[in-house]
Amino acid sequence: MQSSKYLLVVGSVWFGMTLVAQAGVLKKTARGTPEIKSINVISFAPEGVLMIGDGAASQVLAIQTGDASRRGTLMNKIEGVDAKMAGRLGAKADGIEILDMAVNPASGTVYFAVRKQDDKSYLILTVDASGEIGEFELDDVEYARIRLSAGKVVIRNITDVAWADGKVVASGRGTETFASAIFSIDAPLSHDSVGSVYSAETYHVSHGRWETKAPMSVLIPLKEDGKSYVVGAFSCTPVVKYPLDSIEPGAQVKGTSVIELGSGNRPIDMFVYEKDGEPYVLTNTFRFHHERRPFGPSPYWTVKFEQGLLAENEKVNKEAIRRLKGSEPATPKIEMIEAYHGVMQMDKLDDKRAVALRETEGGLNLEPLPLP
Repeated sequence: MQSSKYLLVVGSVWFGMTLVAQAGVLKKTARGTPEIKSINVISFAPEGVLMIGDGAASQVLAIQTGDASRRGTLMNKIEGVDAKMAGRLGAKADGIEILDMAVNPASGTVYFAVRKQDDKSYLILTVDASGEIGEFELDDVEYARIRLSAGKVVIRNITDVAWADGKVVASGRGTETFASAIFSIDAPLSHDSVGSVYSAETYHVSHGRWETKAPMSVLIPLKEDGKSYVVGAFSCTPVVKYPLDSIEPGAQVKGTSVIELGSGNRPIDMFVYEKDGEPYVLTNTFRFHHERRPFGPSPYWTVKFEQGLLAENEKVNKEAIRRLKGSEPATPKIEMIEAYHGVMQMDKLDDKRAVALRETEGGLNLEPLPLP
């Protein structure tokens, strides 16, 4: 499963980082039923615009949901939400696959990308503040299609998509040597516009080498000292920032690894929030070394770190700050959150809470959780 969410850098001035201003999202649109070959990830831009990453069609769709009025947020846990969503579609719990989850910040509604197992069709389901499950139908909608062009390179997968400082940015994987790619297009968006592509090179701290093939699992936008960046997290698990200003389309961009969360993990979701006036980043991961070396009772675990760590420009790459020294915590600035064990998907719900899709023995629960 992958993630995507409404990811603006928050907060007052903090190590030169400032609030990202919102801009108009859609300019020229089409009306009808967009052709969707896959849904890898979903996220939200302002004004209730749903963004769908469709790697099979090498496109991002920006869809006007009309869901832009705040109607409260989910207050109570929903047990067995996977079975309840499947039941709405006339299926059993194992008859659907939940691909991704995102909160619409304009309304507080939680959106899910779902694939039915019988006919492999893709749907968007919703959960409102009262816990009622609905469907956002993908026919007769207003939308803009962004084509992701990388020359002769075929885009295999879109791993994340986000709204960033008046742009839509996406990460994905192509078929060339520099397979890790970042896509960007300025808003307001026009239907059938083409996004610029950059090939990304990353220093994997735990591997001790520069790599070009693995795409970032999740990304967030960052504004630092007036410059625009994308911050991405990768498997095994460096947190890396890439400059976006003054880069020519088709260029190769070298990232700066600033944090190492530990080998054997794949990041799923990431967002920025404030707690007691200080900005933090929260990210959940899947540990594929769980059986051999578990970090907790579940292969899904969550960590928070101080947002100020992203501003580091000297102790980077080989010298990037590490979460662990051996098996013990190496710094109080990076902290595992035990209350989030088992969280498979998450997104920021409001200023005080996240919403989490948690794995349990009885199925999947949808839970509002206090921000740590």
